[in-house]
This record gives sequence, C-alpha cells and structure tokens, in this order.
Amino acid sequence: MLYAIIAEDTENSLAARLAARPAHVERLKELQAKGQLVLAGPHPAIDSEDPGEAGFSGSLIVAEFESLTAAEQWASEDPYIEAGVYEKVTIKPYKKVLP
Repeated sequence: MLYAIIAEDTENSLAARLAARPAHVERLKELQAKGQLVLAGPHPAIDSEDPGEAGFSGSLIVAEFESLTAAEQWASEDPYIEAGVYEKVTIKPYKKVLP
C-alpha cells in the first residue's frame, strides 16, 4: 500500500537540513531503486521553487510499504529526524487516484 509521510520542519532548520540532505536523499534513492518511491520533495517556506534563506517548512514523501508499521519504521530512521530538521512527522495510508 502507499503511504504519505508528511513532515513539518522546526523553525530555522535550513542549516541542519542542508547538512543532512545527502544522507536523506540517498535513502530516497534506495526506495526509488526498489520501485517503492512515488514522489518526494520539500515544501518551500515561501511561494518560490528556490526559497533561498527562507528555507523549507517540511517535506512530503509518498512511497509503497508493506504496512503502516513498516512506513513508520522507515520514516523514524530519516537523517532529518536525527539532525533535528523535522519537528513532527505524520504518516497516513494514501490511495493514488490520478494520474
């Protein structure tokens, strides 16, 4: 089943986010290589694709896992959590309808 991993950043998380980004992206590439990743990306803190110093307010990942427990386990090991980037992470089952 698909799961949406919806993360909200702590305030002023840009420096920590940038430092942990390579490890974060590597895990996403592993999901992609397994055919599990549907989409992933950050939420810019302002209405811009390149928010610069404004940074990001969180992230969205939609991926396939065997269960909610498996999705929660995977998300709990995200380098952004260890780096203090994410303040809150919500994981919900997701049903893709379109496209």
